Amino acid sequence: MSSATDLFAVANPATPLAERLRPKTVEEVVGQRHLLGPGKPLAVAFASGKPHSMILWGPPGSGKTSLARLMADAFNADFIAISAVLAGVKDIRDAVARAEATLAQSGRHTILFVDEVHRFNKAQQDAFLPFVERGLLTFIGATTENPSFEVIGALLSRAAVYVLEALRPEELGELLDRALAVAMPGATIAAAARDAIIAYADGDGRRLINLVEQLGVAAGAAGRRDVDLEFVEATIVRSLRRFDKGGEAFYDQISALHKAVRGSDPDAALYWLCRMLDGGADPLYVGRRMLRMASEDIGLADPRALRLALDAVETYERLGTPEGELALAEAVIYLACAAKSNAVYVAYGKARAFIAEDGSRPVPLHIRNAPTRLMKHLGYGKHYRYAHDEDDAYAAGERYLPEGMPEVSFYVPTERGLEAKIAEKLAALRERDAKAREGDEGKS
Repeated sequence: MSSATDLFAVANPATPLAERLRPKTVEEVVGQRHLLGPGKPLAVAFASGKPHSMILWGPPGSGKTSLARLMADAFNADFIAISAVLAGVKDIRDAVARAEATLAQSGRHTILFVDEVHRFNKAQQDAFLPFVERGLLTFIGATTENPSFEVIGALLSRAAVYVLEALRPEELGELLDRALAVAMPGATIAAAARDAIIAYADGDGRRLINLVEQLGVAAGAAGRRDVDLEFVEATIVRSLRRFDKGGEAFYDQISALHKAVRGSDPDAALYWLCRMLDGGADPLYVGRRMLRMASEDIGLADPRALRLALDAVETYERLGTPEGELALAEAVIYLACAAKSNAVYVAYGKARAFIAEDGSRPVPLHIRNAPTRLMKHLGYGKHYRYAHDEDDAYAAGERYLPEGMPEVSFYVPTERGLEAKIAEKLAALRERDAKAREGDEGKS
């Protein structure tokens, strides 16, 4: 006689539901019609018969890994998948060696799939760039972050970027039907329960599949074949309590923590910090995210915030659990209460974007270093004004940007916190610059 837990037994229950539902053909892919529809970019790429390097940029659960695997199948290529979270330069070298061996033995090319490629640093990205240039590897990177800021220019210039979209409710409904047919065959699901699952998935196909898998286990344990809204909500609550570093609840809660700090709500910030710590999050990871908050959302409105957050991380490293968590709590409350400014964050983005589109302008001669006689003879450092020798240690009218470069104003301080004083100082300095330059023009 079958037990209650056998209600939704499958042939190979050890295989995750997400893997069993992974599409075998392009036609089975749910969503991304703007890329996979007739005549659309990825459809054309599949039909071309020739793979090319690409970056798949999109939210979690939008099908990036599935598309990469389908590419390998379509082009009869060897498929190597590595995670940028876990892999290092050695893993890249091993992948290159395997690609060389595969090419020599069978003539097959290799697709190297790098999940979460934005986690690779510049050295790691540089490590496989030569092999992409040689054509030994076709690189497919997956990222949830803007590749313009996270992927080195040399690699970005050699890869097409395809933007994937979160799945729409009707697409999630299609995926839900498939998942239920495999994980809970014969089960009946109420319309309200179905809507709740789709709403909770919030565009994330993998999250939806994971929830259906959890529902199947819970329903089997309870000996029931009908799924109503109350049962779904109870299962969701249980699944949210604990998470691992790669779980969706983890990213939802770190997002809530960040937004509570940004929104200057110390109670909500402390709540989400405690929720994450109670759920098993690595306190040092939370601390590192707090460092990011201090730079991104507070910046120079209160420069002490970054130092205090760093002190909290260092304190936790010394004390460990449970004493060290109090320092993190102190820091998160301070961050939430601090004056807010994203002026540094915005300025950095503007400067990066300008440089990405601008040419490589030479350093002006008067501010170049001149350690040798030849350099001095060539005019390096000539007419440089040493700021400390001038009034208020400021060389009014001096220019430090490349010649011919248009006027830029990347950093625009707010009127909050210390930045209000910074704004006053910069305005006064710019006024002195304008007067000095007018005087120079009058002399010429």
